[in-house]
Amino acid sequence: MLLQPHTWIVIANGARVRLLRNAGNATAVKLAEEAAPVLDDADVGPSGSQPQDANLAEAAFNRRLALWLNQQALNQRFEHLVLVADPASMGELRPQLHPQVSARTQAEITKDWTRLGIQDIAQALAQVEP
Repeated sequence: MLLQPHTWIVIANGARVRLLRNAGNATAVKLAEEAAPVLDDADVGPSGSQPQDANLAEAAFNRRLALWLNQQALNQRFEHLVLVADPASMGELRPQLHPQVSARTQAEITKDWTRLGIQDIAQALAQVEP
């Protein structure tokens, strides 16, 4: 996968989020880890039907992440996005994303890469078909 310069790679699993950025160019990708967003708004709960108690924290986390991504897109903080999340989180995130986020999304990858090292993530991204 070719990543434009400054592409954001957001990696989440319902409990943890990482933010990486392509500090290189499209042909020489260099991933740099950025400070993860703080998603601690206690007033935000899950959207839609109420999940089981065991999933409540994950649903609330995904809701806060979607709101943060929406705000970043509307404030023009990124032009290109690769969203990586475990299947359950991706399913919760998709319907909550603003059309501006969706328009900037280069790829959605349904995997949990939150524990991978930066080099492993770069290698995995290189294998993703556009």
